Amino acid sequence: MYYSNYMFDFLSPKVPQVEATVVKKAIDTKEDISIIDVRTPQEFSKGNIPGSINIPVEQIEKVESIFTDKSKRIYVYCLSGSRSVYAVSSMMKLEYSNVLDMKSGLLAWRSSGYPLT
Repeated sequence: MYYSNYMFDFLSPKVPQVEATVVKKAIDTKEDISIIDVRTPQEFSKGNIPGSINIPVEQIEKVESIFTDKSKRIYVYCLSGSRSVYAVSSMMKLEYSNVLDMKSGLLAWRSSGYPLT
């Protein structure tokens, strides 16, 4: 795991990131995780990581009504990784303590040959 800052939000906390392989392993081993896709509903409908839910980045504050346990492990992704970094940063500001950005998003997932629904 490594940390990076969203390039347009210099005051945000550092965002923890994981590789797609970590998310795939968590799914395969049936870990107690949640996965959020922050792309648009139209993008989401064209293919998404199995079991993920769609909360567009513009509506990320809705996460509090869906995930009340702020310590739950949550992986967040978008297409390339920029929207998800912003979403994770926003969730950290909402005091989510175990939320991670999937580095390079769906592009990394697809390039690894992992399935989509």
